[in-house]
Amino acid sequence: MTSTTQPVRLTALAPLPLPGTVGADNPADAGRSIWDEPQTDARTTRGMTRAKRLGLVFGAVAVVATGVGVSAYYVGRGGALPQVTTAVLSRGAVTKVVVTTGSVQPVTSVSVGSQVSGTVSWLGADFNSIVRKGQVIARLDPSLFEAQVAQARSGVVMANANLDRSRVSLLDTQVQYRRMKELSDRQLVSASDLDAASSAVASAAASLKGSEAQVVQAQASLNQAQVTLEHTVITAPSGGTVMQRSVDVGQTVAASMSSPTMFVIAADLTRMQLNATIDESDIGMIRPGQPVTFSVDAYPGIPFTGTVLQVRLQALVVSNVTTYPTIIDVPNPEAKLRPGMTATVTVVVANRSDVLRVPNGALRVRPTAEMLSAMGQPAGTTAPTAKLSSSEGRVWTFTKGVLSPVSVRLGITDGAFTELLEPGLAAGTTVVTAFTTATTSAATAKSATMASPLLGAQPGGRRGR
Repeated sequence: MTSTTQPVRLTALAPLPLPGTVGADNPADAGRSIWDEPQTDARTTRGMTRAKRLGLVFGAVAVVATGVGVSAYYVGRGGALPQVTTAVLSRGAVTKVVVTTGSVQPVTSVSVGSQVSGTVSWLGADFNSIVRKGQVIARLDPSLFEAQVAQARSGVVMANANLDRSRVSLLDTQVQYRRMKELSDRQLVSASDLDAASSAVASAAASLKGSEAQVVQAQASLNQAQVTLEHTVITAPSGGTVMQRSVDVGQTVAASMSSPTMFVIAADLTRMQLNATIDESDIGMIRPGQPVTFSVDAYPGIPFTGTVLQVRLQALVVSNVTTYPTIIDVPNPEAKLRPGMTATVTVVVANRSDVLRVPNGALRVRPTAEMLSAMGQPAGTTAPTAKLSSSEGRVWTFTKGVLSPVSVRLGITDGAFTELLEPGLAAGTTVVTAFTTATTSAATAKSATMASPLLGAQPGGRRGR
C-alpha cells in the first residue's frame, strides 16, 4: 500500500485591465475607456449593448474576486495551502487482536512446609535444585520428639503391666466364686457370700477391659509420637525444581496455626501457563483454543506462542476496572521462560484473508467546507455531517483531482487497516488519507497580496491610479 502527497495549487489568474484603458497592447485602443462607445460599425454597435458589456465585466470580476479572496484568506493566515495525501485500496489480510499483559507461571507448583515446630538442623536443597519425589530436602532437630517417643513407649509398657494385673485379678475372683458356689450348694455359706463372690468376678472383668483400653490408648500415643518424629524429616512431595527456599539452618519454624512454607517446587518447567487479565470490554471475544503470541523483555524480538486454555468467571476489580483472568497454555521446551516474567500478550480473535481493506487514516479524514472550496471542488461537493454507527464509515475518493465522499460498511480492524464490507469500491481506488498544508513564507504571502489588482495595489507597494 503506497501513499502519495498531491499538492493542490490555485491557478494564477491573468489580471484584468483596470477601468480606464481597454487594451494597452492595441494601439488603436490607446486612450479609450471601456465606458466609451467603440468606434466600429453601427451594426456591430447595435449587437452588443453597454449593459451586456457591463454584465460580462462584473461577472469576470466576481469570479476572480472569489478565487483570489479564498487564496488570500489561506495565504493571509500564514501561507497554508491544502495538500492531499492519498493511498490506494488493496486486498490483503486483516487480523483483529486483543492486547493485554500477563505473568508467566508454572502449571503446577507445590509449597512444602513443616507440620511440626522445631529448629532446622539440615537442608538438602537450595534454589534451582532439581529434586525427585520422596527425596529428603530438610531435617528438624529431633531431640524433643525422640523424648516424646520414649515417654510414649513407657506408657505402653505400663499399660500392658496393668493389663496383666487385671487378668490375674479376674482369674482369682473366678476361682473364689467357684469355691463359694460349691459351698453354697452344700449350704455351708450364706447366699450373701455367694453374691459377693459373683460381684467380684464382674468387677475384675470390667477392670480387665479398662486395662485393655489403656493399652490401646498408650499404643496410639506411641504411634503419634513416632509420626511426629518422622515429620522432622521434610521430603519432596513431587519431583521438580526448587523455585523458593524460605529457611536457613538454625532457623525455628512454628506450625501453631498453619504450616510454614519452607520450599516452593515447580513440577515441570517445560510447560508453563500465562496468567493474563482481559478487560470486560474485550472478554466477549476470547474463547478457549484461540492462538496467542506474546513477548517478554528478557528476549526482545523473539515471539512466543500459546493457546487460550481457560477463561475464568471470577471478576477482578482494580481501580474501578473490571477484568477477568485468562489462562494461556505455553510450551517451554528450551526453558527460556521463567516463573514471574511479565509478558505482553496478543490474542488473535479474528482473521480475514484476501479482503478489500482501507487504511485507517482514510476513515478519519474530515475536510471542511473552506478546504473543499479552496481546492476548487465542484459546488455540490460538501462534507456530510450525519453521525455514523460503529459499523459504518466514510472515505473520500480522489479521482482526476476531484474529491467525492463514499459511505462504506466496516468489518474488523488490526489498527492499521480496516476490512470493507460491501463498499461499492474496488482495489486500486485512490482514497484520501490526510489533508495537510504547505506553509508559505510571510514575504511570499505579502507579495501575493500586493500583486492582486483587485486589492488596488501594484508590485512594489504603490497603489494604482
